[in-house]
Amino acid sequence: MHFYLVSPIKIVRSNAESFTYSSEEKLTPGTIVLIEAGKKQMCGVVMQEVRKPDFATKPIIKIVEQYPLPLPLIQTATWMSRYYHTHLATVWQTILPAGITKKRRHQESSVNSKNTPHRTKNVFTKDQQSALDAIDSISDGTVLLHGITGSGKTLVYIEAAKRALSEDLSSIILVPEIALTSQVVTEFSRYFPNVVLVHSKQTEAQRHAAWKQVIGSHEPAIVIGPRSALFMPVQQLGLIVIDECHEPSFKQEQSPRYSALRAAAILASQHEAKLILGSATPSVTDYYYAKQSNSPIITMTKPARPNTVKPTITMVDMTRRDNFSRHYFLSNQLLNSLENTLKKGQQVLLFHNRRGTATITLCRNCGWQAGCPRCFIPLTLHADNHILSCHICNLSINALTSCPECHNADIVYKGIGTKRIESEVKKLFPNKKIARFDGDSMVQETVDARYDELKNGEIDIIVGTQVVAKGLDLPHLSMVGVVQADAGLSLPDYSAPERTFQLLAQVIGRVGRSSTPTEVIVQTYHPSHPAITDGLSQNYTDFYERIIAQRQTTAFPPFTHLLKLTCSYRTEATAIKNAKLLAQNLKEASRNITVCGPTPAFYERVRDTYRWQIVVKSQHRQELVNLLQHVPATHWQYELDPISLL
Repeated sequence: MHFYLVSPIKIVRSNAESFTYSSEEKLTPGTIVLIEAGKKQMCGVVMQEVRKPDFATKPIIKIVEQYPLPLPLIQTATWMSRYYHTHLATVWQTILPAGITKKRRHQESSVNSKNTPHRTKNVFTKDQQSALDAIDSISDGTVLLHGITGSGKTLVYIEAAKRALSEDLSSIILVPEIALTSQVVTEFSRYFPNVVLVHSKQTEAQRHAAWKQVIGSHEPAIVIGPRSALFMPVQQLGLIVIDECHEPSFKQEQSPRYSALRAAAILASQHEAKLILGSATPSVTDYYYAKQSNSPIITMTKPARPNTVKPTITMVDMTRRDNFSRHYFLSNQLLNSLENTLKKGQQVLLFHNRRGTATITLCRNCGWQAGCPRCFIPLTLHADNHILSCHICNLSINALTSCPECHNADIVYKGIGTKRIESEVKKLFPNKKIARFDGDSMVQETVDARYDELKNGEIDIIVGTQVVAKGLDLPHLSMVGVVQADAGLSLPDYSAPERTFQLLAQVIGRVGRSSTPTEVIVQTYHPSHPAITDGLSQNYTDFYERIIAQRQTTAFPPFTHLLKLTCSYRTEATAIKNAKLLAQNLKEASRNITVCGPTPAFYERVRDTYRWQIVVKSQHRQELVNLLQHVPATHWQYELDPISLL
C-alpha cells in the first residue's frame, strides 16, 4: 500500500491544502485522481508520497488522467499559492481545465492548419539578428525585448521557438487579447506543424481537447493563447514569450489575482527555460526591474521593412471649436483625412477607448440624470439596442423618451462612445464597409473572427477601443484617427499617464510600417501633456525618465509594494466604520507601512453595496503579506501588487 498527500481542487478546509490518501497503485507526483473529501467526490493532484500515517485513510478512488502534470507546473502552482496568499485549491481551479472528469468524444486539434510549414531561411535585419544573438547567449532566464512597433519582434519570437524546437523543446506564446490569436497562429503555422490554440472563448470540450493534446504528447508543440495558456501542461518547455507584456490583461482580476509575467518567470526558472518579455512600451516597473537586476534589455529601434516612411502626425486642439465646424466631435482635419484616405481605397482606423453610444443621459428641463440605482454611476446609452446599461453591474433598462421626474420629453445624450462614432460615420460614408470592435462585439463580430477581412482591407473603416490598438498588423491601414487622446488622463490612478502613453504609442504604431505614406490625426484637450506628446513621438526614454522620477517622489511602484483592500457593505455607515477600524488595526500591527485611506472606492457603490478602500504601502512585500491575517474573512477583498488603484 502506498500513501500520498493529495491536494483537492476545491477548498475542503481553509487551513489545510493537502490530505493523506492510500493507493494500491504506485503513483507519480502530478497525477490527477478522484478522491472523497467529506461526503463529496472531487479531483485532486498527487503532491508527494508519504509514510503510512498513524490514522485511517481513505483510498484514492481512481486515476482521472494517465499522464501526470509536469513537476515545474506543480512547483509554480505552489509558489502562486504562497506568493499571492491564496488557497492552493483556487490555484488548481485556475490551472486545470473545467470538466476534467467528463468523458468526451475525440476532438480534432484546436488549430486546423492546412499550410505546409515554411522551410526557407529567414533574412533578419541587424536589430533582429542582434536580438537573437542576445537570446542565444543566455541558457535560461528573462530578457526584455524593447522593440518599436513594426520592428519585427514576431519574427524574433518565431526564430527563438525554432531554436527551442531543434532541441525538442516546446514554446508557449502569450498574447494580451484573444483578438490577436488568429494573427499569431497564422504567423506561427507557417513555420510549425504542431500549433495548439487555447483561450476562454473556446467551448469547454475544445479547451479540454487542447489540454489533453499537450499533456499526452511527447512531441514538442507551440502553445498560443492569452494569459491562461501559460498553464498548459507542457512536459519539456524551452521558451515562453509574452508579447505586448505591458498590457494590464496579463494581471488576473479574480483570485488568485496573479501576474502572468511573475508566474512565467517562476515557470521558466523551474523548466530552466528562456522568457522573452516583448513590448514597444514596456511598463515602467518592469523596465526598472530589468535595469536593476541586470537582466538583458534588447532594443530594436528600426522598422523591419525597408524604406519605411514614418506617419505624418497632426494634433488637433479640442478646446478650439473652430476646428469642429463640420461635425461636433470629428474635427475638420480628421474628416478631410478620412475622405482623402477612403477616396484612395485605403483603410481607416478610428480609435476611442469608450464603448457605447453616449455616456450621460439627462433632462434638459430639470437636470435629471439617468444613473444606475444599484451602483450610482451614469447609465450608458446603447442606441442600437435602445437600452441604457450599467457597465459595472450590467443592469439594463429601456431608453427613455421622457424624464421620470418632470415628464418633459427634452432628453439629451452627452458623451461619445464607439457606437456613436460608428453611427455618425455610417451617416457620413453610407457606401463604405464599417466595423466596430469593442467589449460589446458579438462573438462572430470580434477581431479574431473577422481577422481575414481586416488584414485583406475588406473593411474600409475600423472603429474600436483598445482591442484594436495593440499588436495588429494591418497592411492596408493608412490612416489612424484618435477621437480623444486624453480620455484616460483624468482617472484618479498613479498609472493613468503611463496607460495613456502606451495606448497612444501602440495605436499610432498600427501605421508607418511600409513605404506607403500614412497619417495620424489626434484630437485632445491637453495637447501639451507629456503623456500625449511622448506617446505621439513614441519617445519611451523621456517618458520613462519622467515617470520613474515621479514614482520615486510619490513612493509608488517600483519603489514600494502595494496592497489594495476593498470592503463591501449594505450600508455606507457600516462600510466607513469597518474601513476605519481595519485601517487603525493595520497601523497598530506594523510601523513599517504607510496606510492611505480609508476612502470611497472609485466605484463607490456596486450592486446595492457601498465600497470603501484602503491602500497600504511598504518597502517590504512580506510586511504586506503578514498584514493579511488582520483582514476580516468576510466583506473584504485584497489584492497584492495591484496594477491600478481604481
